[in-house]
Amino acid sequence: MQYQRFLRQRYQSILGYTGLICLIAGLGILAPLVALLAYPEEIGLAWGFLLPGLLLSSLGLVLWRWLAPKQSSSLTLQEGSVIVVLAWLLAIAFGTLPFLLLDGLSLTQAVFESTSGWTTTGLSVVDVTQTSHLILLFRSTMELLGGAGLAIITLSALAGPVGASLSSAEGRSEQLAPNVKRSAILVLSIYSGLVVLGTLALRIAGVGWFDAVNHAFAALSTGGFSTQTDSIGYWDSPFVEAITVVLMIFGGLNFVTIYLLLNRQVKSVLYNGQVRLQLLLLPLAAIAVFFGVTVSLYPALDKAIRVAIFETVTALSTTGFSTVGYGDWNSLGWMILIGLMLIGGGAGSTAGGIKQLRVYILYRALRWEVGQMLKPAQAVSEPSIWQGERRQYLQDGQIRQVGLFIFLYLVVYALGSIVIAAHGYSVQDSLFEYASTMGTVGLSIGVTAADAPIAVLWTQIFGMFLGRLEFFTVFVGIAQLLRDTRPVLAMK
Repeated sequence: MQYQRFLRQRYQSILGYTGLICLIAGLGILAPLVALLAYPEEIGLAWGFLLPGLLLSSLGLVLWRWLAPKQSSSLTLQEGSVIVVLAWLLAIAFGTLPFLLLDGLSLTQAVFESTSGWTTTGLSVVDVTQTSHLILLFRSTMELLGGAGLAIITLSALAGPVGASLSSAEGRSEQLAPNVKRSAILVLSIYSGLVVLGTLALRIAGVGWFDAVNHAFAALSTGGFSTQTDSIGYWDSPFVEAITVVLMIFGGLNFVTIYLLLNRQVKSVLYNGQVRLQLLLLPLAAIAVFFGVTVSLYPALDKAIRVAIFETVTALSTTGFSTVGYGDWNSLGWMILIGLMLIGGGAGSTAGGIKQLRVYILYRALRWEVGQMLKPAQAVSEPSIWQGERRQYLQDGQIRQVGLFIFLYLVVYALGSIVIAAHGYSVQDSLFEYASTMGTVGLSIGVTAADAPIAVLWTQIFGMFLGRLEFFTVFVGIAQLLRDTRPVLAMK
């Protein structure tokens, strides 16, 4: 009975903090109504946002006010995982309603679009030529909030030891400042500033205000939802593409790295292992795509160069914007894009994928292991990586966890690809589409569509959710919730 009372008290705190995240997500659902100032003719659609937005905000406010502890208390990583999983599931569920009520989508399609938005994937079953400005802005707003991380946004309003478990549960353990709240505020300040600068830059480049706002939201969050059927290729402008590339690169960088860049600590940035990996991957991939694919497809040399650079950046940053289709690309181009999508962006960024830090850790561990075989038996050394100007020695447990994560990621990737292939799609198409799904990228070769089989869409929904929140957070959160449900409910 004492344990049950303790558990119930803990879950009151869990539901209280979950409520605050739901309150913020609910306000995010209401945010697109601002567009009515520019498009008053769409006032008849407002109820489709007011209903879910007010419901989720009210639910969150009640939970926050009634159940959250008066004094901030510490949470374990397991409890943080429960909060994150619950909050994201509720955000996706309520985010489904505008698509269901206003856009004529089926339940599966609406859940897919909502999941794609909150997880910053960018795969879509919505016809952007037929939908409203409110829906388009809603999709981009979901990506903006999902990219920043609902927990990170929440931490900016919290104080105390609760922060570390929430940020770790969302895959962002590195902090910009010793105080978690201060760190979250810095992240949001950098994020918001880049969004404003990106919007202004796109507008100056000739993009309309509405499109500029939406694409700045989607680029910095590495989401990829576009207001145009042809995505960035609609403008066919080197200036628009260059600005978008810069925004995508910033979106794929660790926030600590961006902070160091803004403070002109270039040396610390260049010492960072995953930055070095990105500086190696992007040029090599772009050169390979240029000589292996684009130079023979696009007669104009500048077009071939632009496509090679843009498509490699959008794949590695997991943004999902595109300037061309991939139907006429050869197998080499497809393989390069699949590889980049699987690797993904930097750890602690808005990007998805396996993450460059994990790939770099395995590379360093492999290099150390081979080196040990060549050294005398008495030689002692430890594998290490550089984090800024600080060398971090790798522990066996850390390397093992990274290896298990990558193994699990590839197993789920293979299973998802098999499900898609079982519905009649080619192996090449299936591998490409599910790499984009799990990496929360958003590039598509036509598999993702409104008329796609329901099983395919639900397989992608599952992959997007796991890809954004990462496996261990989801598994730990659900396992902890299931384990605690019975004793909590059994208490009288």
